Amino acid sequence: MNMDILFMRRCLELAVLSAGKTSPNPMVGAVIVYQNEIIGEGYTAPYGGPHAEVNAINQVISRFGEEQAKAYFAESSIYVSLEPCAHYGKTPPCADLIVSMGFKRAVIACQDPFAKVNGLGIQKLQEAGITTELGVLEEEARWVNRRFFTKLEKFRPYVILKWAETVDGYFSPIEGQQRWISNKVSKQLVHKWRAEEDAILVGKNTALIDNPSLTVRDWEGRNPKRVLIDKNLAVPASFSIMDEQAETIVFNAIKTDWRGHLKFVELENFDLYLPQQILYQLYLMDIQSLIIEGGKKTLDLFIQAGLWDEARIFTGAGAWNSGVKAPEIYGKEIARQAVGSDTLTVLIPS
Repeated sequence: MNMDILFMRRCLELAVLSAGKTSPNPMVGAVIVYQNEIIGEGYTAPYGGPHAEVNAINQVISRFGEEQAKAYFAESSIYVSLEPCAHYGKTPPCADLIVSMGFKRAVIACQDPFAKVNGLGIQKLQEAGITTELGVLEEEARWVNRRFFTKLEKFRPYVILKWAETVDGYFSPIEGQQRWISNKVSKQLVHKWRAEEDAILVGKNTALIDNPSLTVRDWEGRNPKRVLIDKNLAVPASFSIMDEQAETIVFNAIKTDWRGHLKFVELENFDLYLPQQILYQLYLMDIQSLIIEGGKKTLDLFIQAGLWDEARIFTGAGAWNSGVKAPEIYGKEIARQAVGSDTLTVLIPS
């Protein structure tokens, strides 16, 4: 195997270890290689903390001391899954650090589209005389940071649709009652997903029928922001979605009022381009990713608008023979796997 591919694959493995912790920053992995051996590696710390390159460099310095580390760096390649930053943000520019440490070579998976980087990090490395390679496992690296790229390139969060349906294609009982389809293992997986995304959205009917808390209970991680579509503010303040376990954003047609963890956002012309309005408002709130767990009406709203990036569909083992039919969606299947007795299918737009 090409050694650049091997070491970049390790960068991507490291990057995903920070899933759900770096937003609005990207997930990045870095590996330092001396004489074809990894001597240091790191990944992005939670938002505001050191970037992957800093953690990898500090690991080498901690192991060998600064003088010996710099001697190694002069003959080493640093592999990074995203272009090193070139600007001052919460931390100093990583490109400047790589230059100051005197690396011989830098291998980068893909360019950072953020305006304050976007080629400037690569330029700094090249101007310092560092041999620079770009595009190793680029497609895979863009997939790891698909939320980050979507926000910057489409000015909206990355949208994940999620639902469960029976083996004969039913979504919920006709009478609007609560009835479980997927198994406990699938439920735990959903809670893991919640911990990895910035926000989770449901509509008014789901909130009233299921009274969900939309928190992470069966997985370790932080609760996502909760987003509720409630035109006339029909969901009582006593319901779980309104409690203090997480910030809740309520899109409505009546008022704008931000108090503590509750943020009511009035949308003008509420029924006109509703999904577009919601996604743009969430973009302005720096929300990078959104998982939609709403009812059929809410899911169809985003499907029909073409505003989705990934659909995760559980198919349970049981048949109902009647009920509300599951949403219809068409896309490219990229994964299918068993989750206990359920089958999980993942689609992306074709």
